[in-house]
Amino acid sequence: MRPTYKTLALLSVAPFTLALTSCVGGGAIPSASTPITQAEAQQGAELHPQLLEEFGGAMAGSQASYVESVGKNIAVHTGLGNAREAFTVSLVNSSVNNAFAIPGGYIYTTRQLVTLMNNEAELAAVLGHEVGHVAARHSQRRQQAAQRNTLLGAAGAILSGILLGDTAIGETLSRGFLQGSQMLTLKFSRTQELQADDLGIQYLQSAGYDMRAMGTVLASLAAQNALDARLQGSNASIPQWASTHPDPASRVQSALTKAQGQPAGQTRRDLFLAGVDGLTYGDDPKQGVIEGSQFIHPELRLTFTAPQGFYMVNSTRAVSINGQSGKAQMTMAAYSGSLADYVRQQFSTLGGKEQDLRPASVQSTTVNGIPAAYGTARVTSGSGQVDVMVFAYEFARDRAYHFAAIIPAGQTNPFAAMFQSMRRISAAEAADVVARRLDVVTVQRGDTVQSLSSRMAYDDAREERFRVLNALGTDDALVPGQKVKLVVRAR
Repeated sequence: MRPTYKTLALLSVAPFTLALTSCVGGGAIPSASTPITQAEAQQGAELHPQLLEEFGGAMAGSQASYVESVGKNIAVHTGLGNAREAFTVSLVNSSVNNAFAIPGGYIYTTRQLVTLMNNEAELAAVLGHEVGHVAARHSQRRQQAAQRNTLLGAAGAILSGILLGDTAIGETLSRGFLQGSQMLTLKFSRTQELQADDLGIQYLQSAGYDMRAMGTVLASLAAQNALDARLQGSNASIPQWASTHPDPASRVQSALTKAQGQPAGQTRRDLFLAGVDGLTYGDDPKQGVIEGSQFIHPELRLTFTAPQGFYMVNSTRAVSINGQSGKAQMTMAAYSGSLADYVRQQFSTLGGKEQDLRPASVQSTTVNGIPAAYGTARVTSGSGQVDVMVFAYEFARDRAYHFAAIIPAGQTNPFAAMFQSMRRISAAEAADVVARRLDVVTVQRGDTVQSLSSRMAYDDAREERFRVLNALGTDDALVPGQKVKLVVRAR
């Protein structure tokens, strides 16, 4: 979460509704030789700044240039007229494993997903998959559904179906929780995802890359998802709606099968590793960092601890806390100096035009020396009643932060301890928060998985993290001269 008072207002969400909502079915892939139209290019140009803002901004430098060159080179193989010039490829500063596309030839991959890859063929596979969405006009098909099925009815319904039921208030509250949480790109259909996989594999073959790369990168993503879930605790699971590309594990075998019997192509592993060496890994301290169950923001000078078994997602605008027994989000909004008014305003924002949402009362308190206020409202939805909570903190006369949470009505509040854990951090604590980065090293004689993984900048699961990062199976050993990735502290 970045230190800004800007929120993703309903006005800002509207353009995404056309391009980034749930899709209709698959069907035959349109001719890939049709050039990008002026209308598509204009729509993409309007959405592009908003996507960059939501995903941490476009990165610059040699690493971004390398990713851009691979993306433009793979786009040429679509057959789209003037593809190299028509496509815009961005490496974005996000710690979420993700890649996505919008109309007009705008392709994005997060730096975190790039750090998970192990060769250029895998990078080309991911970017080729996104190029395939553009070439097949998948977003345009989704626009047809968007006329009937807006962002609220699509992405919002996923959350509302869990806790709120498919009702107007459920959709409205879901919208509030989706704002600022990088969930605006949900979601292509499974058929469209498989079509994009197929197109990406075709582009790999045409460009001379190893066609197995689509399957191997999906396998790495599935392994990372599984590791993240284990590290969050036995009761935690990564929500399906936290990724625009759901269930990579189920697509691995399909992708590998399509590559069977084909001649081995290029992987360009060493070139790729040189191109991504030094890339930031995990959270950017400027946006705050997640360390186990703790969120720490060195610039905002705050920290809190999530409930055990809950999964946190950090984005540029908010921190989402997700679990089976409730959902919460920590963010900020404009503050006029009255915590009571601030709490009421957040309820009003969650309710939107469809619902006059007000807390039963607003109570004042103090949390670790920080002035605070909170309120609760009970809402009736299609599947029953839920409790909506806002807990706010005044960090300065002109600065406040708040949690918004939803739990089933009458349930013991799983977020009570989290609300009480919010505290300021000292200058020394803030200074201790430093970025992690990739460090590409060459395996020396005597190096083992165990010895190298001990250098990983984590307190837990070092070997597991090392193996997933380098796509090493449980029985795979290292060979002298082999290049591998480590995650180290930036200083």
